[in-house]
Amino acid sequence: MINLPEWLENELKTQYNDEIINQIKQGFESERKTTFRVNTIKSDDQEIIEELESNQIKYKIINKNIVENVQTPTIFVLENDIEIRKTKIYNEGKIYIQNLSSMIPPLFLNPKEQEDILDMAAAPGGKTTQMAAMSNNKANITACERNTIRLDKMLYNINKQGANIYCINKNSIELDDFLKFDKILLDAPCTGSGTINDKTNFEKHLTKSLLEKTTKTQEKLLNKAIKLLKKDGELIYSTCSILKKENDEIIQKVISQNPNIRLEKIDILNKENINMIKGIEEKTITILPNEYFEGFYIAKLVK
Repeated sequence: MINLPEWLENELKTQYNDEIINQIKQGFESERKTTFRVNTIKSDDQEIIEELESNQIKYKIINKNIVENVQTPTIFVLENDIEIRKTKIYNEGKIYIQNLSSMIPPLFLNPKEQEDILDMAAAPGGKTTQMAAMSNNKANITACERNTIRLDKMLYNINKQGANIYCINKNSIELDDFLKFDKILLDAPCTGSGTINDKTNFEKHLTKSLLEKTTKTQEKLLNKAIKLLKKDGELIYSTCSILKKENDEIIQKVISQNPNIRLEKIDILNKENINMIKGIEEKTITILPNEYFEGFYIAKLVK
């Protein structure tokens, strides 16, 4: 079984029982399937199916709603991404390759036409363009990215997808407080502890000092998000981490600092192929890694 750094083993042991830890490790060792969503700005299910079949690419379809009362884009599952990257639908931006876990936060935010929406840490743009498609490309979406290289990658993806998004090369912490948004997505910088696999040299970058650094950043970003949120506005906080210090503990700390914020319960409707743990008062979700999903955390706050 995969060997984890001692500090990470200890963190997991303080959070989970042996059965859950074994599930997590098995998930880390799983060969992750390739998943993509249809970009409804440019295409539809029928065109995608025809292209896959003409290229003799085997696929499965997930078309059940993941979140109650929210239309989930049709999701295709492939064994790998080798052949799909050679197709016209990929090169023309009619699909977007994206892990299943990262498709879920926009579903809970449920962007609508004409809403003012902020994506605080947006690159490479998968969730951003998903929100554009969900709103029929008619939401007023602002995407922040402070890193110029990552911004360029995001701009490329946005243009390829045909999405209408206003991009800012800036740390979202530096945004003026007079700006106000109906909905905010904060997919926060994190350790990436939910995305470990045995093909990466994760030991080099996944360190205890990184955890200490990211938790400070996450707290600052969350407090900033609350300032930028309109009254009755909704905020989705997510990370690709399975560590409570980046997830439930950050949420609890920020709620204690902001009495005008409450935690709203969220749940996954279609639990097929998903291992999930509930957090604070059964209101938050931690998705455990497996062959379909990366490890992921999601919480919803309302002002």
